[in-house]
Amino acid sequence: MSETSDEPATGGSLSTVERTTERELVEPGDAERFSHYVRKEKILESAMTGEPVIALCGKVWTPGRDPKRFPVCPACKEILDSAYGPGDSSDD
Repeated sequence: MSETSDEPATGGSLSTVERTTERELVEPGDAERFSHYVRKEKILESAMTGEPVIALCGKVWTPGRDPKRFPVCPACKEILDSAYGPGDSSDD
C-alpha cells in the first residue's frame, strides 16, 4: 500500500534526505563589486588579524573574495596609472 497524501506517515521508519544545492558563482550585488588595489602586506595582515584594509580609492573593507572574479576598480586604476604611468598595474 503506498501513500499519496502529503500527510506524514506514522508508525514507519524515518530517513533523512539530503539536498544538494550548487552555490552560485556570482552572488547578489557582485555586479557592483570591484577588485581594489591594496599593498600585498596589508592583505596578508588583514588575513591574519581580520582587520579591514584601505584601497587606493579609499574603500575600507575586509577582503574575503577572489579578486580575479571582479573587474578592477576604475578609481584605483586611475590613481595607480597617475602615480606609475598607464600599463604598469603591479599589485604592490
